[in-house]
Amino acid sequence: MCGATEGGLSLDGINTAKEAIIQGVVTKGGQPVGNAYVRLLDKTGEFTAEVPTSATGHFRFFAGDGQWTLRTLAPQAKTTDTSVQAAQGSIAEVEIALA
Repeated sequence: MCGATEGGLSLDGINTAKEAIIQGVVTKGGQPVGNAYVRLLDKTGEFTAEVPTSATGHFRFFAGDGQWTLRTLAPQAKTTDTSVQAAQGSIAEVEIALA
């Protein structure tokens, strides 16, 4: 049996009570976007981290408590900024639909 959660990334081995997790999926036209880039910007807009999306459009960050911006970049798509609140002990699930 696979340890992955249905439709998303596995949380096996992650102590979710001690982490502030931001994760989600990037889509365009209802289809997952692999190899897009999601940037994590702090509340002042300062770059903190960047990850590529998986083949299924998924991404994950371990962040500190607070307000963050996810900036998503992908070929032939408009750059998209999405605000998200992270808190220790919770998982902020984000769906980013590119235009």
